[in-house]
Amino acid sequence: MPIDGISRRTVLASGAAAAAATALTATAPSAHAAAPALPAGTSKDKVLVVGMDGLRHDRIDAANAPHLKSMMRDGTYGLSLLYAGPMAATSSGPGWSTVSTGVWPDKHGVKDNTFTGKDYATYPGFLARLAQVRPELSTYAAVDWKPLDTQGTITAGADAALVLDGDRDGYVAHDATITAETEAVLRDRDPDVLFVYLGNTDVVAHANGTGQKYLDAIAVQDAQLGRMLAAVRARPSYATERWTVIVTTDHGHVDAGGHGGTSIEERRTFVLATGPGIAAGARPLDTRLVDVAATVFHQLGITPDPSWGLDGKPIQQRSTDPFDTLQASLGGRVDETGIPAGVLGFTRTPPSGWSVINNAMGTGGTTEWRGWSFATDEFWSRTQAGQQRELNVRARGVFAVADSDEWADRAFSGTYDSTLVTPAYSVAGKTSVTLDFTTLYRQEGAQTAQVLASFNGGTPTVVRSYTSDVVSRPQSLTVAVPAGASTVSFRFRYTGSNNWYWTIDGVRVGAT
Repeated sequence: MPIDGISRRTVLASGAAAAAATALTATAPSAHAAAPALPAGTSKDKVLVVGMDGLRHDRIDAANAPHLKSMMRDGTYGLSLLYAGPMAATSSGPGWSTVSTGVWPDKHGVKDNTFTGKDYATYPGFLARLAQVRPELSTYAAVDWKPLDTQGTITAGADAALVLDGDRDGYVAHDATITAETEAVLRDRDPDVLFVYLGNTDVVAHANGTGQKYLDAIAVQDAQLGRMLAAVRARPSYATERWTVIVTTDHGHVDAGGHGGTSIEERRTFVLATGPGIAAGARPLDTRLVDVAATVFHQLGITPDPSWGLDGKPIQQRSTDPFDTLQASLGGRVDETGIPAGVLGFTRTPPSGWSVINNAMGTGGTTEWRGWSFATDEFWSRTQAGQQRELNVRARGVFAVADSDEWADRAFSGTYDSTLVTPAYSVAGKTSVTLDFTTLYRQEGAQTAQVLASFNGGTPTVVRSYTSDVVSRPQSLTVAVPAGASTVSFRFRYTGSNNWYWTIDGVRVGAT
C-alpha cells in the first residue's frame, strides 16, 4: 500500500528508522524477492557512493556547497570528459552503467536510456559483483530513477534497496526521502557498502538550465550529502571504522539545460573521493568515470580478477605513462580558435628519451598539430566536436596524437608525415619483446599508420599496419628478438593529407 504517495514493497525498520516508517525494498542478490532485512556488516572498511545526476562540476564553485568543497579540500578530485556518439549518448543510462560496472559503454552495452544491448551478465554493477565475491558484506542502495532498479544497473546484488516510484517531478521529495532513509541506515544499522542516488539537479537543469535555480538545487543536494556524512561520523563504531566516501555524476548539461550530445558541457564528469590512502587536495589529470567501481573494490581490499575486464583504476593510483610527465609543460592554443585561451593542454615537445621525426612533414598547417603532438582530452576533443575524438576514452591524462585533419585546417603544402620514436629498451638475452599501448585510430583514404621496430639502431621494419578504424582499444604486439640484438626502439609513423587521426597512450615495453 502506498505511504505518502510512495510505493513501498518491503518495510525494513528499527530504532529511529521505524519511528519514521522507513521503507526499503528488500532484494536478493540477483532479483527482487522477499529477502532478509539488511544484515549486520562484517567489514571495518566501508564505502558510501553518492551519485548526483547531471551535476556539472564547473558549477559547484559558484554554489553554496560547503560539504562538496570540504571533500575537495580533504580528498582527491578528478575531472574528466565522457564519450559521445556513436559509442553512447551523454545520458543517464550509459553514465550510471559506466559508474556502476567500471567499464566503458563498448563493453557494458548501454548506449542510451533504452538500455538496449546491456550486458550486465558479463559486466555487473559493483554491488552485484560484491554479492558474488564478498557475499558476507552488507550492501544497500537507494534510487528513484526506476531504470537504475528495473534494468539492474545499480540495485542488483544489494541486500536491501529503497526504490521510490513516481516520475521526475517527484524528485525534490524523493531526494529528501532517500536522504532521510539513508541517514537512518547509516546511524542505526551497519552497512558496509552503499550507493545513494540524488536526481534533482538533473531535473532542475532540464527545466531551467544551469543558472541560479540549478545552483540552488546543488546547495540542497550538498546539504543532503552533509546529513549523510554527519550520520557516518555519528556512528557509535565510527572510531574503529575506515570510511571512504565517493561522489560522482553521470553526465553534464548544456547551459540552457539538456544533454545527450557532444558538447564539452554535456561531457563533464568528476570523481571526488575521501578515505584511507586517498590524498588530500589532489587534482589528478588521469581520472576517469570508470574509476568509481575500481576504487570501491580497492578500498575494500578486493583485487579485481583480470577476467572482470575493468577499465578503471583506483582514484589514488597515478598513471605511469611517459606522456603524463609532460603535464607541467602543457601550453595553450596557438592557431586553434575553438579552444578557450585558459585551457592548457598541448605541447609538441616529447618526453625525455622520446623523439619526433618531421623531416618529411609538409609545411604550414595548424601549429598545434604539425607532426606528433601531446595533448589532453579537454584540449584535443575541443578542436571540433562530432568527429569521434570523444571516443578516446581509454587514454588518460596526456597522450600522443597525430591529426592530419586539424593540421590541414590552415593553409599547408605537402603531406602529413610524422614519426614518433620511443627510447631504446634493452632486449639483451631475450627471445621476444612486447609493445603494449592504447590507440584510437580513424581511417580515411590513402592515410597510413604503421608501427615499426628497430633493433640495435638498424633499419626499422613494419610490425603492424592499421587500415581500418580502431576505437580506443588496447593493443599488444609481440616481436621476435633477432640473435645478437641488445636494444629495440619502436616507431609510430602516420601519413595523410587532410584525413583523420591516430592517438597513442599507455606505452609499455617488456621483454622475455
